[in-house]
Amino acid sequence: MSDASRIDEIEESTYTYADYLEWNDGKRYEIIDGIAYMMAAPAPNHQRISMELSRQFSNFLLGKPCRVFAAPLDVRLFPQKDLTDDTVVQPDLLVVCDKTKLDKRGCNGAPDLVIEILSPSNDAEEMLRKFQKYLQAGVREYWVVDLDNHLIQVHIFDKGHYISSVYDGNALVPVSILLELRIDLNALWGVLE
Repeated sequence: MSDASRIDEIEESTYTYADYLEWNDGKRYEIIDGIAYMMAAPAPNHQRISMELSRQFSNFLLGKPCRVFAAPLDVRLFPQKDLTDDTVVQPDLLVVCDKTKLDKRGCNGAPDLVIEILSPSNDAEEMLRKFQKYLQAGVREYWVVDLDNHLIQVHIFDKGHYISSVYDGNALVPVSILLELRIDLNALWGVLE
């Protein structure tokens, strides 16, 4: 999920992006199928991994049209002009190659790549919910980074399904949307304390 702490449901009502824009309590939320979840601040190792992945992607993308972004950044997977869409997520990292999807608030539509960094409190139901939403939106590449087991699950969108692979150890992870880029897991795991 997007943060190091469990995301807690805040109420049993359903919400839209228009509702979300009205919340000014200083907290971070995601809305999935109209249900709002509060997000806690990430732990240091979560941030170390996020920063290292950002560094590797940013270095590669210098002078290229795609851009990498780190949370918090609103991603409206199914945007509606009247703001009635009911799913707004904040992945840990995302890559967007179509600059027309970006506005002053975030990304409107499926990013090309989404990376979620797992935390101890993430549960299987929560991750399945995200997996299904990213698949439904057509996110071309979806990564789940598991800090505890030092592995990355990579899901590549193909004909309405994800083809999945797992990388661990000191592998170089290919990025399918950026053909020449390989993420160095030795450098990635090396930032953990």
